[in-house]
Amino acid sequence: MFDTLFINLHAATMADQKTPYGAIHDAAIAVQDGKIAWIGKKSDLPDAPEKCAKDVIDADHQWVTPGLIDCHTHLVFGGQRADEFARKLQGESYEAILASGGGILSSVRATREASFEDLLKAALERARYAMTQGATTLEIKSGYGLDLESECKILRVIKHLRELLPMTIKATCLAAHVVPPEYQDRRSEYIAWIIKDLLPQIKQEELASAVDVFCEKIAFTLEETEQIFQAAKALDFDIKIHAEQLSSMHGSSLAARYEALSADHLEYMTESDVIAMKASGTVATLLPGAFYFLREKQIPPLDLLRQYQVPIALATDFNPGTSPINSLSTIMNLACVLWRFTPEEALRGVTLHAAQALGLQATHGSLEVGKNADFAFWNIETPAELAYYLHGRACSELIIHGESAQHCS
Repeated sequence: MFDTLFINLHAATMADQKTPYGAIHDAAIAVQDGKIAWIGKKSDLPDAPEKCAKDVIDADHQWVTPGLIDCHTHLVFGGQRADEFARKLQGESYEAILASGGGILSSVRATREASFEDLLKAALERARYAMTQGATTLEIKSGYGLDLESECKILRVIKHLRELLPMTIKATCLAAHVVPPEYQDRRSEYIAWIIKDLLPQIKQEELASAVDVFCEKIAFTLEETEQIFQAAKALDFDIKIHAEQLSSMHGSSLAARYEALSADHLEYMTESDVIAMKASGTVATLLPGAFYFLREKQIPPLDLLRQYQVPIALATDFNPGTSPINSLSTIMNLACVLWRFTPEEALRGVTLHAAQALGLQATHGSLEVGKNADFAFWNIETPAELAYYLHGRACSELIIHGESAQHCS
């Protein structure tokens, strides 16, 4: 007998690409020990529902999707950057704002000044809001500290979030976000500090499972990025990269050589980059929120990614400067409107492919037997509605590990 049986629902499983959304109409989902134990048409249940499970829940013909996965966020930060928003609207570039001490460096100052308690309170509120939007899994990066105390402070906030919330939360070290002011004339020393001091400390405390680098002209060179990757690999960290957002530096090809989980942004990637990522299994994580907010013109090479069948994930890139968006359904809408994704591609981007971008595809991202019982209920007539509303979409109920996480509406 199952622990719980959900009946009278329509399941967008995202597991079967032969049918739109892998949909099963008039479905049932059985949960045992926090895992999906059975899924199929209600009429195919082995017995009457009340004889199959201890607890039977009628979903009232709602749609159910896998719990949404935000595989690229900067959710822990201090302050805000609304003033820079105004400067951008007056024509000032992202690069010019960063060069003047704004941008990422502005968030670094605010985050360094913030207490652990203040950062935790703000991050907890943001994570809980993401849950109302259907998210059951988050990746959260550091990168607004850029010194030992502050980087570890951010990562410890992330660790505490994991203890307070039922979500799956993955932490990534992004100390190589930009060079901090105190190292502006000592770049090599900063990279050496990351490699010799920070990464071993983070590994010892188990504060992060992955290492990320912002490989870009305004941040870190290809050679500097590779130095950090080599050190991260030696410590058995997973690899991720911010690459090809503002220019073509072939950082995504470098990441592919190091078998990165994902390469993110990718507006300026080339066909050779796409081929390298296909060979390595690296996921292309696209971030339409930053594209929209920065008013970029260069669209990622979607036709090439599709041609070579590189998995495409979508994420919010939630951060105070370039993507203050904390709703995956809003991101789905932007991907569809700005880049001509289909709603089904967009949903796969925040479920199955997002799970792969975090190395979680065996347990997350689709409604299949053996995977975590993480799913969201939606009062919609068709899954396409999830990408239809620009203002975001609240789920009606969120299930994590088979248990109700909260009422979302």
